[in-house]
Amino acid sequence: MEAMITFIQDTGFYRIVANGDWRTLVMLLISFVLMYLAIVKKFEPLLLVPISFGMLVTNLPGAEMYHEILFAGGTVHWDLFGGAPITQEFLNEMSAAGVSDAVLATVEVGQSISTGLIDALYLGVKLGIYPCLIFMGVGAMTDFGPLIANPKSLLLGAAAQLGIFITFVGCRLSGMFTAAEASSIGIIGGADGPTAIFLTSRLAPQLLGPIAVAAYSYMALVPVIQPPIMKLLTTEKERKIVMRPLREVSKREKIVFPIVVTVFVAMLVPSAAPLIACLMLGNLARECGVVDRMSKTMQNELMNIVTIFLGLSVGATATAATFLSPRTLIILCMGVVAFGFGTAGGVLLAKLMNLFLKEKINPLIGSAGVSAVPMAARVSQVVGQKYNPGNFLLMHAMGPNVAGVIGSAIAAGVLMALFG
Repeated sequence: MEAMITFIQDTGFYRIVANGDWRTLVMLLISFVLMYLAIVKKFEPLLLVPISFGMLVTNLPGAEMYHEILFAGGTVHWDLFGGAPITQEFLNEMSAAGVSDAVLATVEVGQSISTGLIDALYLGVKLGIYPCLIFMGVGAMTDFGPLIANPKSLLLGAAAQLGIFITFVGCRLSGMFTAAEASSIGIIGGADGPTAIFLTSRLAPQLLGPIAVAAYSYMALVPVIQPPIMKLLTTEKERKIVMRPLREVSKREKIVFPIVVTVFVAMLVPSAAPLIACLMLGNLARECGVVDRMSKTMQNELMNIVTIFLGLSVGATATAATFLSPRTLIILCMGVVAFGFGTAGGVLLAKLMNLFLKEKINPLIGSAGVSAVPMAARVSQVVGQKYNPGNFLLMHAMGPNVAGVIGSAIAAGVLMALFG
């Protein structure tokens, strides 16, 4: 009978009832909603499915798959991975470092932690491995030809990073976030999930769950968020501008491009080197034509495996102790602001450039400067064809779109250099 009582008390059902923790039930409900959006509505399913499932398992009482205390204070506590007991000095140190009482309350003095599955997987996020490998796969799938053919589109990609810095300033002025936290929230405006995860894991790991959910949710909503802003900032005449076909880019140019960009960006912003180097290595493998097997592996097997581990690990950081707070709601709201200003920045710069250019740019392609590849470029194409069915903007929009990938990585590097 005693064994049966012990078994019952060890179940998650008993723990929920005994602890009376409504937050656990709320987090489970949120994970179900995200699964619904991913599976039924097809909102970024490749990432929202593992993220929502990671959120589910980390909030199941008694599962013990992820322990926030192992990464408290923004560092990996390797001694705790080795089984060292929790000391009062350690708890005092973490409290002084700003770790929340809710996280500290999950452990007690003298306790040793058994490393869970997601604890081990999360090391790939914390050490910056998964985002870089994702960038390698993105590079292998990306054609930089439109950017090379029209270098002016690089400016549009840069202008679309406006949302990052405006959101950063807004968060700082609110007084609710540190410079590091504001940087992590602002990077949502780059519309680049791996970059957001890479920067946040370095600067504000306690916000990783809400920022990842916001970044990927809004990436899926690009077709909803962008068109009203594009129409508001442009005239019907501007939306009908027809751009002539891009020149053909030689294979030599495509091979030299990733090498030159790697050297230039790494020298300019060393903090961005890991992301840019992996992105350009993937692209070089695609374009050089002598490592097709390697290129295909980057695009398929490697990309899929890392995406699973990344999503599951990031979702597991969304525990009730950190996710259910007023700051999470503010992060979600600021994410929309970041996307909006990013879209506006690209469109407005295109309009400004048209004052000086003989060959006019359709301002709609400026909205593709956010690095949601290729979704943002498709939105430019769809909106443009509504006003001129014979207009084909997709390849023109891909220029600022892939420039946005580079731009968001550089912006992350700048923020990391300033506040890391």
